[in-house]
Amino acid sequence: MINWVRNAIVNWLEHEKPLPNTPLCDFERISREVEACDVVLVEGRSRVSEVIKMITQSSWSHAALYIGRLRDITDPEVREALEKHYDGWAEKQLIIESELGMGTVVRPLTVYEQEHLRVCRPRGLGYRDSQSVIAYAVRQLGTAYNVRQIFDLARFFFPWFIMPRRWRSSLFSTKPGKSTQTVCSTMIAEAFGSIQFPILPLVKRIEDDRVQLFRRNPKLCVPRDFDYSPYFDIIKYPFLDFEHEADQRLLPWRGPISLTPEERDFYLTGLVEADPIYDDTQ
Repeated sequence: MINWVRNAIVNWLEHEKPLPNTPLCDFERISREVEACDVVLVEGRSRVSEVIKMITQSSWSHAALYIGRLRDITDPEVREALEKHYDGWAEKQLIIESELGMGTVVRPLTVYEQEHLRVCRPRGLGYRDSQSVIAYAVRQLGTAYNVRQIFDLARFFFPWFIMPRRWRSSLFSTKPGKSTQTVCSTMIAEAFGSIQFPILPLVKRIEDDRVQLFRRNPKLCVPRDFDYSPYFDIIKYPFLDFEHEADQRLLPWRGPISLTPEERDFYLTGLVEADPIYDDTQ
């Protein structure tokens, strides 16, 4: 009975809204320019995505670690471990992610071809360290998804003193042995933490202008942290880029298509006429 209820909740949380007719980003450019150890942020369309976005006050609900192709994994042991979880085409570009209903899995990057994505690139990460991060992520394959951590994270945002003790977050509870459950951001944060790469560390000044860093609890890491981190470069590939049109005014603002009643609540049909004083085309 408990398993039936849990599966029913997971299925309800996994329900997704339809894909947009046109994505906001250029997936072809992303797949061409993404590099190993890039963190790919996904906006998400499921109910659990909406929960995560509401909790974290962010547009990003999911994060995946790009690991390249099978042939890009130079360590034979890591590649062998990866092949136990992936038996597809060797030339596919792969990501490792922790996903509700699946746990920690390896999948082709193309599963997010129609989604709104952002690439976060760890600044100055060397090849050896990038392979170490990937090796850590590969070792997590098969780990179950920790649904409770989402609700723990939600409770963590409430003031402690107004919450009954039994409701307080278990994020900081520690038990002996290796954790058998994780979520997307936690797994990736732990992978970077394994090489002491900072995401959002606490910086404390000691003396003589020296500082000391403290790693943030990876269980508190959320997708937006990679976007916000000063140690990750943000790379955007818009579907319609100014590289193709030198002026934003030349973008296709006009056309025969009209908005649906729902879209009219969020978007405008008319164009704002430029003030002649500030119109640099004059």
